[in-house]
Amino acid sequence: MKAFWSAKFNKRLKASSKVTNNPTLLLVVAAAFHRQDGRWLMHRRPANKQHGGLWEFPGGKVEEGETPQEALVREVSEELGIAVEPAELKPLGFAQSDQTNRENPIVILLYRIENWVGDAQALEGGEVDWFNPSEIQNLDKPPLDCDLVQQLFGRTTLE
Repeated sequence: MKAFWSAKFNKRLKASSKVTNNPTLLLVVAAAFHRQDGRWLMHRRPANKQHGGLWEFPGGKVEEGETPQEALVREVSEELGIAVEPAELKPLGFAQSDQTNRENPIVILLYRIENWVGDAQALEGGEVDWFNPSEIQNLDKPPLDCDLVQQLFGRTTLE
């Protein structure tokens, strides 16, 4: 997976380092924060938002003029109060929605982060918590986060 990620996406990102408005695609970035004790950070979406009450990897939309790395640094600062250096973002995987079900398909780029400053807080609502992989498998998650969890931990999340 990493070779594919590096070869395909990094080449495209270098060719056009900033994202421009693309009405046919919604680019989203997400963080897989990993602690030394083996636990991973998950964010529970506020009840009044789309996928409310479901657990996800924290992150958000890439705004026009941002690189995915810039967007993720911004998002984790705004949503969690965590400071991350762009060099700490390690590409981990991606998931995309079915194009037939949406006018603008979503593509989520997942980055692993093992070094940061600050303690995660749910600054924009919902809640955050740390889980081991087995616990994450059993959380209720949006479909694309289920795909990312399967890539990360290697099992289906449908059980």
